[in-house]
Amino acid sequence: MTSHTPDLAALDRLTNGRSTCRAYQNKALDAALIRSIVAMAGRSASWCNVQPWQLVITETLESTGRFREALMERARSHPENESDLPFPPSYEGIYGERRRGAGIALYSSLGIGPKDTERSTQQALRNFRMFDAPHVAIVTVPVELGPYALVDAGGFIASFLLAAYAHGVATTPQGALSRHAHFVREYFGIPDTQHMVCGISFGYAEVEHPVNRFRTTRAGVDDLTRFA
Repeated sequence: MTSHTPDLAALDRLTNGRSTCRAYQNKALDAALIRSIVAMAGRSASWCNVQPWQLVITETLESTGRFREALMERARSHPENESDLPFPPSYEGIYGERRRGAGIALYSSLGIGPKDTERSTQQALRNFRMFDAPHVAIVTVPVELGPYALVDAGGFIASFLLAAYAHGVATTPQGALSRHAHFVREYFGIPDTQHMVCGISFGYAEVEHPVNRFRTTRAGVDDLTRFA
């Protein structure tokens, strides 16, 4: 156990330190840095080593900006959900409580009250601005590989978030972008044989911005586990 202590400490720092970023600096990352993050995340485990995840990444501020404006226009003109994957119809019980708790913490950090519908709506739309991140990765998997490709993609996404944080890069995993999956795939020329899982916006965080200082809570081991 002693020989692994530095690894445990490093992993503890990464998992405790990483959080979802919602305000970014207008500064592009070097291509080599992005490739290093992807290479590290690509070591994720997958069933039969199929590695089903595919990425499209905006490389420059200009390409990200063009996509941002196009996506914002799409979100305003077509608010309906057109995701490749079904969204949960509702969140009940403890899942609803956790969701509400995260939302209250987010809006409280920005001084948005529960009855301030105008500011709440504007903040929600910032999802489609990708919180002004300088880059976004679109994550897809082959349709024919079914649900287990999605499980594999989840592992890759988690590894991407931690690899980015280890490189000093902030991230925002965004299921919201997949609400417009058909548009996103068309925009980037992604074939309909791929299902969009989510987007991951990333870049350097505006560390002092209030929205980046709140933290969500996490369930304890006994809430998640039944030993048999």
